[in-house]
Amino acid sequence: MFNKLILHEKLIDTNILLAWGATYKTYEAKEHIFAEGQKCYYYFQLSEGKVSWLNINDDGKEFIHKLILPNESFGELPLFDNDSYSADAVALEKSVILRLPRQLFIQLIKENPEIMFKFNKILTEHLRFKFLLLKTIAFENPEKRVLTLLNYLKSKFGEKDSTFQVDLTRQQIANMTGLRVETVIRVIRKMNETGDLIIDHGKIKMNK
Repeated sequence: MFNKLILHEKLIDTNILLAWGATYKTYEAKEHIFAEGQKCYYYFQLSEGKVSWLNINDDGKEFIHKLILPNESFGELPLFDNDSYSADAVALEKSVILRLPRQLFIQLIKENPEIMFKFNKILTEHLRFKFLLLKTIAFENPEKRVLTLLNYLKSKFGEKDSTFQVDLTRQQIANMTGLRVETVIRVIRKMNETGDLIIDHGKIKMNK
């Protein structure tokens, strides 16, 4: 599902970020980039790897808000209200991230208002996705939760008239829908039996 995202235009061109003083920083797998409650000091744009943007409760249970892929930014809200982060960002694999100090980022968008329009679009998409996740949690039916999420991903990232492969693990689907992974496994097996999706060598695929 992520191929189209990887090909998306960068929110801010790498050369522009570097010219304004951004630097690369490498994070190892499972390393925290920032944590809930921390102050925001940088604009982050993923160059290589994959990052999970999530909350972790006191029992260690994760709720994934979004999986960040190359060319995407994350942790944007505190850049604008100067508040603390409301979620954690953790590298899922070795990742390289461009970091631009917040003060320079603010000056950059003041001098380049077209970038702000891009931000408005990205933040709107994040908000729409958040509403979707909250709506799926409101569903008592686990099948409805999972199918709503998968259909959204297919509509957003799938190709017309093509089988859509969902590149999420069962655990990630559970963390995005608020379900137990055992429930997700059972639901996916049942949906395979009813023809709502296909399981091909362990991969989840949506029909054309």
